[in-house]
Amino acid sequence: MLSRCVVLLLLLRLCVWAGELTVAVSTEPPSLDPTTDPAAAIDLILHHNLYEGLVRVDPEGRYRAQIAESWEVSADGLMWTFYLRRGVVFHDGTPCDSEAVRNSFLRALDPAIPHPHPEYYAEITEIKVIDGGVSFRLRKPVPYFLAILAQADSAIVPVEPRTGVSLADHPMGTGPFRFVEWRPGDRIVLERNPYYYLPGIPQLNRVTFRFIPDDAARVLALRAGDVDIAVDVPPQLAVELKNNPEFTTVSGPMNLVQILAINNVREPFSDLRVRQAIAHAIDREKIIELVSLGYGTPIGSHLTPGMPYYVDLTELYPYDPDKSRELLAETGYTDGFETTMTLPSNYEFHVRTGELIAAMLAAVGIKVDIQLVDWGTWLERVYSQADYDLTVIGHIGRLDPALMLSGYGAERPDYYFRRGWRNAELEELLKEGKTCMDPERRREIYVRAQRIIAEEVVNYFIQDPHRIIVARAGIEGLAVYPVYVLDLTAVRNR
Repeated sequence: MLSRCVVLLLLLRLCVWAGELTVAVSTEPPSLDPTTDPAAAIDLILHHNLYEGLVRVDPEGRYRAQIAESWEVSADGLMWTFYLRRGVVFHDGTPCDSEAVRNSFLRALDPAIPHPHPEYYAEITEIKVIDGGVSFRLRKPVPYFLAILAQADSAIVPVEPRTGVSLADHPMGTGPFRFVEWRPGDRIVLERNPYYYLPGIPQLNRVTFRFIPDDAARVLALRAGDVDIAVDVPPQLAVELKNNPEFTTVSGPMNLVQILAINNVREPFSDLRVRQAIAHAIDREKIIELVSLGYGTPIGSHLTPGMPYYVDLTELYPYDPDKSRELLAETGYTDGFETTMTLPSNYEFHVRTGELIAAMLAAVGIKVDIQLVDWGTWLERVYSQADYDLTVIGHIGRLDPALMLSGYGAERPDYYFRRGWRNAELEELLKEGKTCMDPERRREIYVRAQRIIAEEVVNYFIQDPHRIIVARAGIEGLAVYPVYVLDLTAVRNR
């Protein structure tokens, strides 16, 4: 009798264990409302899991229905109509119907709401409830409207949740998981949403996100069995686990553009030949080998291979130290020159990349003094004031070139990496691309735009680093998306 009880107890514990997962993530969001806070950690933890939009993007970068069941766009691109799924409710049980969707967007449009990207909705002139859906009338065509709607900051949220508390403290959406608790500095807990509109989803009963900023500590927690999944594992730690049968590694391009940003307004970088010399001095394949340990995809423009209209320009300025020295001699810098590289100390990946680039530049006579600064200082000095010579940083990928290349357009003349540099043709192309509804013409626009940016070496483009997720063996359904999300909708714990 005792043995039967022990077996039943073990089976009960196994069932509970199989329905729960603990996930280690590096960063805690300062708020849990994606419509008022731009923190990427919200996207990772809550987008697709707790919050949903009218549409979503899948791991291949394709747009899929989410709260909307289907959609259509008028020939002139000015009217977008979305037909909603029936039976969708918020986590408090209230209907997520046409009126609720309209109110959610009206909230985002409200100047009193500090939406992180109000410019996304600047062309909306009317949001109208229709039979079974909602329609958006635009002032001018926005061909990337689906890309906007698929992002976390376009999540559909209840305007007046019954809880009577702010979404920043008590998030509420329509997703497969609903909020349980947030222990600042420690964890966020979600549980299965019993009202979810898709049967059999999710397969997990409970998910706990633990905040473990240190890379090594996240992996140690995974090894010890304290967590089931570790997100954003650095390459040097991932290689130690890759061939271990106790763990499963999932990796892929994360749609992040890592660049060596160049201050074009400062001498000698205002001279194109100097920027070309820098490009020829850098071996991006060696960077991927030594810093990323192979977990990276080389890029030659400010788009990644997973984005529409990407063109491979990695061979435009091949690694050629002799050519680099020749160009420096043409500009009068036969013996090179001295410069400074300002790096954000909290991003070890960018620091290690910068250190390797500094060594490569030294080999052609460019002596680089590396200055490590904290993230706040980097944002203030480099990003806001453009007070730097060189820096290495990553730009989070968007779902459309119009959003990704906006920093090179006429509307951003003082953007940190292009102060002092302008190209009239590029500005006109980017302006046209934002309203052009013809896919073939858009392809022509962005192929040409990428080539201009790359030929002018406005920045040097390094790689799209791979996101690495390591899980305990038996966990299935994990995937790397071209947006910063960890979608646990289909994850199974075998």
